[in-house]
Amino acid sequence: MSLPLVVLLPFLGAMAAPLFAQGGRTAIAIASTVPALIALAALFPHWQTLADGGVVLYTYEWLPALGLSLSFRLDGLSLLFALLILVIGILIILYARYYLKPEENIGKFYGLLLCFMGSMLGIVLSSNLLLMMIFWEITSLVSFLLISFWTHKKGARRGARMALTVTGGGGLALLAGILIIGQIVGSYELDDVLAAGPIIKAHALYPVALTLVLLGAFTKSAQFPFHFWLPHAMQAPTPVSAYLHSATMVKAGIFLLARLYPALAGTEQWFYMVSFTGMATLLLGAYIAMFKHDLKGLLANSTISHLGLIVLLLGMGTELATVAALFHVINHATFKASLFMAAGIIDHETGTRDMRRINGLWRFMPHTATLAMVAAASMAGVPLLNGFLSKEMFFAESLALNLPGYWAWLPPIVATLAGIFAVAYSARFIHDVFFNGKPINLPIYPPHEPPRYMKIPVEILVFACLMVGMFPTISVGPLLYAASSATLGVPAPDYKLAVMHGLNLPLFMSFLAFFGGLLMYSQRKRFFAFHDRFREIDEKAIFEKVVFSLGLRANRFTAATENGSLQRYVMLLIVSALAVAFLPISEMGLFIGSNGLTPVDWPTATLGAVLIASALATAAMHRERFFALVLISVVGLLTALTFVRFSAPDLTMTQLSVEVVTVVLLMLALYYMPSWTPVESSRGRRVRDMGIALLAGSGMTIITLAILTQPFSSISEFFLANSKTGGGGNNVVNVILVDFRGFDTLGEISVLAIAALGIFAMLKNTTLTPPPGDGLGHAWARQSHPTMLKQIARPMLPMALMVSAFIFLRGHNLPGGGFIAGLITAVALILQYIASGFSWTEDRIAMRYHNMIALGLLFAVMTGAGSLAFGYPFLTSTFGYITWPVVGKFELASALVFDLGVYLAVVGATLMMLVSVGRISPHSAIRAIPSESSHDADTTTLTQRETE
Repeated sequence: MSLPLVVLLPFLGAMAAPLFAQGGRTAIAIASTVPALIALAALFPHWQTLADGGVVLYTYEWLPALGLSLSFRLDGLSLLFALLILVIGILIILYARYYLKPEENIGKFYGLLLCFMGSMLGIVLSSNLLLMMIFWEITSLVSFLLISFWTHKKGARRGARMALTVTGGGGLALLAGILIIGQIVGSYELDDVLAAGPIIKAHALYPVALTLVLLGAFTKSAQFPFHFWLPHAMQAPTPVSAYLHSATMVKAGIFLLARLYPALAGTEQWFYMVSFTGMATLLLGAYIAMFKHDLKGLLANSTISHLGLIVLLLGMGTELATVAALFHVINHATFKASLFMAAGIIDHETGTRDMRRINGLWRFMPHTATLAMVAAASMAGVPLLNGFLSKEMFFAESLALNLPGYWAWLPPIVATLAGIFAVAYSARFIHDVFFNGKPINLPIYPPHEPPRYMKIPVEILVFACLMVGMFPTISVGPLLYAASSATLGVPAPDYKLAVMHGLNLPLFMSFLAFFGGLLMYSQRKRFFAFHDRFREIDEKAIFEKVVFSLGLRANRFTAATENGSLQRYVMLLIVSALAVAFLPISEMGLFIGSNGLTPVDWPTATLGAVLIASALATAAMHRERFFALVLISVVGLLTALTFVRFSAPDLTMTQLSVEVVTVVLLMLALYYMPSWTPVESSRGRRVRDMGIALLAGSGMTIITLAILTQPFSSISEFFLANSKTGGGGNNVVNVILVDFRGFDTLGEISVLAIAALGIFAMLKNTTLTPPPGDGLGHAWARQSHPTMLKQIARPMLPMALMVSAFIFLRGHNLPGGGFIAGLITAVALILQYIASGFSWTEDRIAMRYHNMIALGLLFAVMTGAGSLAFGYPFLTSTFGYITWPVVGKFELASALVFDLGVYLAVVGATLMMLVSVGRISPHSAIRAIPSESSHDADTTTLTQRETE
């Protein structure tokens, strides 16, 4: 259970952390670190298993029919990323305590930060690809909220929207790729997918699946040509940049490439697509970083370059290149997170990030300057620092890559050139910020060292850069070996982590990069002059232009197709369906299967004829709205009789109940509308619509004949065979609703509840004055609530509730159930509103529909959660038999509680919708009832109307 706990803890912390906001920044920071510390402690016991090459698995079946399970996997690779997520996350939480201002919404910030930590842990620990996809999308959503945390800044809002658009689009491509892989393998479990690597690579859909998966990885990790979103995401607070955009979120794409390495790597498509994308990103990011004046802009583009370096190594497809890629993941996360935090300190203490103004800070902030210079030197690949070791491995692998002809020179040249740029922009970071004269017009002057504890996270990470750089075997050797073995799927090859490997060509490339970078920086004015000759591409402006253009085109298309006419919408829908189905139907012709046509007796023929006549009459008299409503109710009644004819009592009862509720709803709506509709359609349009209707009806007739006249097998046989033994009920329909397909029913009542709440919210403050009479000029009756109707309706209430209870209790074995009983109860109650008015009814029947809906959903969910508590799938029901005195032996099923939830949700939602519509009349709000006399109530209503 420890693996699900590791993922769940940050989410629990996100819910609890805002509660500590009232205690101040220190209290909430300490509270936010607790979930991460517990998660770290939960991972510790598994270290020896992972060091021995083992894997820790946890699997719980969730939706097996969809291939989705709550599966978690801890191996060397997931442990490496989990440690980066948790350790750096803890440091960022402590750092943010001093970075954020007291007046900012720290509860929201820490809650989102912990949510992001949990979603990243979900990605790296998921053993099911669909589950990983869920967490993948959560990271995109939470990062959007974190980037736009400073909502008052326009740049933050636009940067967040850009990041969400790019990474969200890549997420859709990744989902498609995962679905294809799952279809090829027959499973979404990671063990099955990794073992099926040869099958996937030999499949005809491999190029498509690979392309889609790489789109997801490249967009997330800001690879060319999707790199442009990352610099604009730097509008976020610096703790967000340090965490999301250096150590975690942008590493998610890297993790995906490493995780699926055994299944997808090793082909030419992988080599060319991954390595050349990484190569382009490596050079482009390094070049742009050199010429950025914004401190975080320089670091963001250098991040893009280093991510390209890792992708290039993974694309090479060799075992040692994979080891080097994972090694650089560790090194980059440490030195880049520390650099971002140092940049945040500089911004915090000077009020600006413009490198043309923040010169000479060494004199004011020597401690911070020392930390930042060590981290920047590691980024440049200076010896005795961790960045130097992984850079050496990168140079060695670029030389070992055997490409044909002159192409063999390309990787070493690119690697050396990128190294030169890395040294140049690192030297610029060090010299321009901490030396190079005096500060120029700083908003905060003189700058000074930040609070002591704000520097501790930076010190820890810089210390890690030194430890890994000088003692790599001791500090990260076992972890790197375990991660490399898990990535490759086989034991990692022999390699040596040493400070120096002697005089060799990679060392010469390092010297060339170092001195070449210093030379480039010394000639920076010439390079800047050369760069200024070219027009800088504004990716944000291009993105905004593309988004605006797409929005404009979408609006034009919408305006052309949606003009507010329901008639047009229905016509377009039916014509589209006819266009799609025309070819197969025309080829099939009038097809009658071997079963032949069922003989028709005269009652059935009469029923069908009346049904058709009523439907045609409804269409013909649709302008007379009241008569059309009467006729359509006849159609509903005859449909219920059709269900009786085919022995479907449950459907019959449901149809009748729904019909009554629908008629009441339409009557309430028609009360506020004109009683007739003028003729608006031309004769030609009516002829066109009649032709479309005939074509659609003919097509459905042909399809129906083809389906119902040939032998077919139905899933109903399974339900008939297992209804009693598996669900404990003889009523197959009800057992399906509350057991076999209980999850569907839960979704349906949830949708019903949401619809009711939506109607309530829309009509809450709406008031409509109905017309004074009908369409013919006749005034409404003087009595709003006729005495005869009241005398009939009031005694019907207890009778209807008794029938409802009877229908509810017998539903598991005889026609009935919670849905039908709920509709009967709702009809009985709404009849009291209609007959006696809102005031009379609410004074006697106090009912809060919100609470009833919530209670119904709670009962339904708790029934499902109860089965989980006993180790069964969600919403698994159970039943048994008990014996009571006098009553005797009878069945008791847990599905009864679920059905009670359905009943309450249906009653609450139905009444909320009907009452909300009824209340929009100003007369419904009258509560002036001085006595129990109905005459007084009627007089009050009449006086109110006369006044109006």
